[in-house]
Amino acid sequence: MITQMMVQPSFWVDSGIKLSKVRDIYLFKFTEELQSRLEEFFEKKKAGLLTREEEAELAGILELDRIFTLLNASRPPQAQFWEKRTTRC
Repeated sequence: MITQMMVQPSFWVDSGIKLSKVRDIYLFKFTEELQSRLEEFFEKKKAGLLTREEEAELAGILELDRIFTLLNASRPPQAQFWEKRTTRC
């Protein structure tokens, strides 16, 4: 049995996540840097050039993407709610 290692999705909380306002809701998205990294990993995977460390990082990014999909698909937070909360901080 092969155990797949994964970089925990929480690794990117400080640097890889952003909230983007779309109409009247905020959606969780990757930063431009993390999105570029994901695309780079996809290209390397197609070419068979991913290292084990990169495979673990890719697995974590893909898990974070699944989490975002679930969060964004469930009742999205209204913009007014987030604007009030961010102005209090």
